[in-house]
Amino acid sequence: MNTADMVIHVHPELDAQARTDLERKLMGHVGVDCAEFDHLPHPHSLMVKYDPDAVEGMELLQMVRKLDPVASMVGL
Repeated sequence: MNTADMVIHVHPELDAQARTDLERKLMGHVGVDCAEFDHLPHPHSLMVKYDPDAVEGMELLQMVRKLDPVASMVGL
């Protein structure tokens, strides 16, 4: 399996329950190995580890944008 990482920035005011729901939704998607917020120092930064052969990063970003339309991908 190939792996890639991406960081998605969401609105800082997104509540804890919405962040948890988003992690679970992404983790349930084929090709996603890990999706978690860095809860303490950067609660608005979502780290996603995924297989680019199974899912495209833009597809994952679009999933996040359903909850936060202005979410953006941050380069690593």
